[in-house]
Amino acid sequence: MNSPPDRKYSRSHFWAMGAPGGDVRMGLTHVPKVFLGDAVFLELPPRGTGIAAGEPIGLVESSFTVFELVSPLTGTVTDVNSGAESVPRRVTDDPYGEGWLLAVRPADSCEIDSLLDREEYERRVEEG
Repeated sequence: MNSPPDRKYSRSHFWAMGAPGGDVRMGLTHVPKVFLGDAVFLELPPRGTGIAAGEPIGLVESSFTVFELVSPLTGTVTDVNSGAESVPRRVTDDPYGEGWLLAVRPADSCEIDSLLDREEYERRVEEG
C-alpha cells in the first residue's frame, strides 16, 4: 500500500496530519479510488463550520457512485482546498498531496492520537 507513515488514519478512509498552528489537515486515503474511480464532484463544509467525529461532512461523487465523507475528528473547519473543489479528480489522483480536503482546528488536540497508525490502517484494509 502507499499510505504515508507521517499520518494517522480513520476507519472511514481519512488521513489526518498535524499542520502549523495546531490545525490538522485531512483528506481521503488512496483506498476510495478503488470503488470511486475518478472524482467528478466534491462537496465540503465551508470555513467556520463545526464538525463532529463520525458525522457526515460532505460528498465525493464519481461516474460510478457517491461516497459520503465522514469526519475522523471533532472541531472547526479552518481551511478548505478550493483547488480540489475546482478539480475534484485531485482527490483520487493525488490523495496525499494536492487532493487534501480541509484543515480543522480540533476541539481536543489529543483526538488525533486515537486514530490508527499506518500499519494498523493497512492491516484493517487488507482484512476487509
